[in-house]
Amino acid sequence: MIEDFALQLKQGTKKSHTAAENTKFVGSFLRGVVNADSYCKLIGNFYFVYRAMEEELEKYRDDDVVGPILYKALYRTASLEKDCEYFYGSNWRDLIAPTAACQQYVNRIREISPELLIAHHYTRYLGDLSGGQILRGIAEKALDLTDGGLAFYEFPDIEDKKQFKETYRATLNLLPLDQSDVDKIIVEANYAFRLNMYMFDELEGDWFKSMTKILCAMVKNKMAA
Repeated sequence: MIEDFALQLKQGTKKSHTAAENTKFVGSFLRGVVNADSYCKLIGNFYFVYRAMEEELEKYRDDDVVGPILYKALYRTASLEKDCEYFYGSNWRDLIAPTAACQQYVNRIREISPELLIAHHYTRYLGDLSGGQILRGIAEKALDLTDGGLAFYEFPDIEDKKQFKETYRATLNLLPLDQSDVDKIIVEANYAFRLNMYMFDELEGDWFKSMTKILCAMVKNKMAA
C-alpha cells in the first residue's frame, strides 16, 4: 500500500483539471451560455461513456484493487437514460450516436487494464460530485429545465457529498497498489481529462482542431503499444 494515493492523484492531475475547465465549451457553460443542441449532444456522449465505464467496472466487482471503489450510488447510466429520454423522446436510443471523440473515449475505457479504470472512475465521478453540482444549477437556469433533464447531476443515495468524497479518498488510500501502479494511474487520469477535452472541442464546433488531436493521440497510442 502506498502513501496518500488520493493526494497524489489530485496533485498529479491539477494542470489537466485546470485545462479542462478552461476549454471554450466549459468556460461558456460556467458563464451561463449553454447551447441547447450542444448540451443534448453532451448528455448523449456521456451516456455512452458512462455505460462503457460501468460495464467494464462491473467485470471487476470482486477484484481486490477495483472492487472497493465500486459504489453503486455513483453510477450514472440509469440517470443518463432518463435525461436522454427527456431531451430526445421515448425513441432516444435510435436518435443518438457517439461522436468521434466520444467513441475514442469509449474505446479507451474498453481496452485498458482493470487498475487503469480507477483513473477514469476518479476523474468522472469526483468531478460530478464537485463542479458538476455547479453546472447543474447553470444548466437548469440556462435551459429552463423545470420539469426534468437533470437526473445526471442527482445522487439520491448520497446525502452528504463532502463526507462521501472523504470516504472515497480514504478508500483510494487503502487500495493494494505500489508506486508504479500509482504512477500509471496518474498518467491515465491525465489522459482521461484530455479525452473529455476532445469531446468539449467537438461541442464547441472546433471540429478540425478536435479531429487533429484525436488522430495524433491514436497514432501515439499505436506507437506506444
